[in-house]
Amino acid sequence: MLAALLLAIALQGQPRETIAAIQVHGNTATPDADIRRLAGIDVGSVLEAGTLNEVAERLRATRRFERVQVLKRFASISDLSQVLVVILVDDGPVRIERTGDPDQPTRVVRSKRVNLLFLPVLNAEDGYGLTYGARFAWAEPAGKQSRIAMPVTWGGDKRAAAELDKTFAGGPIDRALAGVAVSRRTNPYYDEDDDRVRVWLRAERVIAPHLRAGTTVGWQRVTFPHVVGGPRETGRFGHGGVDVVLDTRVDPTLPRNAVYARAAWERIAGAGRTDLEARGYVGVYGQTILAVRAIRSDADRSLPLYLKPLLGGMANLRGFKAGTAAGDTLVATSAEVIVPLTSPLNIGRLGVSGFIDAGTAYDKSSRLADQTWKQGIGGSVWLSAAFVRFNLAVARGRGSSTRVHVGANVAF
Repeated sequence: MLAALLLAIALQGQPRETIAAIQVHGNTATPDADIRRLAGIDVGSVLEAGTLNEVAERLRATRRFERVQVLKRFASISDLSQVLVVILVDDGPVRIERTGDPDQPTRVVRSKRVNLLFLPVLNAEDGYGLTYGARFAWAEPAGKQSRIAMPVTWGGDKRAAAELDKTFAGGPIDRALAGVAVSRRTNPYYDEDDDRVRVWLRAERVIAPHLRAGTTVGWQRVTFPHVVGGPRETGRFGHGGVDVVLDTRVDPTLPRNAVYARAAWERIAGAGRTDLEARGYVGVYGQTILAVRAIRSDADRSLPLYLKPLLGGMANLRGFKAGTAAGDTLVATSAEVIVPLTSPLNIGRLGVSGFIDAGTAYDKSSRLADQTWKQGIGGSVWLSAAFVRFNLAVARGRGSSTRVHVGANVAF
């Protein structure tokens, strides 16, 4: 009690802080006098403990500024009771207009922010051909760390979509996605156009370092033949599922001593579908990397034709064309030796690879033990630069012919 009394007496002996000056910075469209008036403080008034927060809240409440910060600085090193209040504001985007007045020929006015970005889309996918178009993005439509992407493409993948992506700093989920899309692409196995309308919602959460889980629900309308050689019919169905991904790759374009694994289960079109994938990357000598991969996609009942996974091509079996086979179950493996030819410090990286692929696809009426695995052996040349990815592979399919596979992506 005695210590508290002495502290109170000492505090009473100190002079109260007084506002000696008010400075305004960062404003371009709002005059200093207007900001001082909106702040509600005057030179000579006493600075209380909550004054700075109150000034900031008053300015934010006007909704005239994108950002507001109010700071206290000492106006004198000899008299600490004299303080300087510094008000930092951001008027947001502005433009300069001509007034026609010779005494004041220009003025600064606010302009509405248009956070619309544009990027071209250009990629080539084995079995589907060249896709080109544009991708528009609207930044921060739903607050910070959010965007709406609107890709419009033509060619191999004809698609128009609107996709919302928002990241959260805390809470039960770290990321939420939602979208609607209309698309058409030709199925390379059945040689039929796959027309789809899709709506989906997705939530993701980081469980631990390198470990992420997610869940997806959605609805689709598909126009495609229900039987081989039959007429095109329209089907509608909902779907929902969960997935878990473990990814320790620092550089996904050229990983080393890392693993990637994904397990997913989905209820779709009345069937339960399981997708499993595992990849491993080990540095063996110098920059050389040994990469192995195994994938399995399986359903507990027969799938519609447009949902059957496809075997062949750059995706899982080089040496055979994309869409060589289709089935309710697909199993594929790959082993590849990756040899970079340039320094890892270079912006652009060039290298070669040698690989052997194997895989099979079959329907629910068959067994894996009864299948004949297709094999492809070959090599590739690849290039990875700042925004360009290119891969040219030549492979010989066992019991088949030699094929050239091309994959490219320009990601601005």
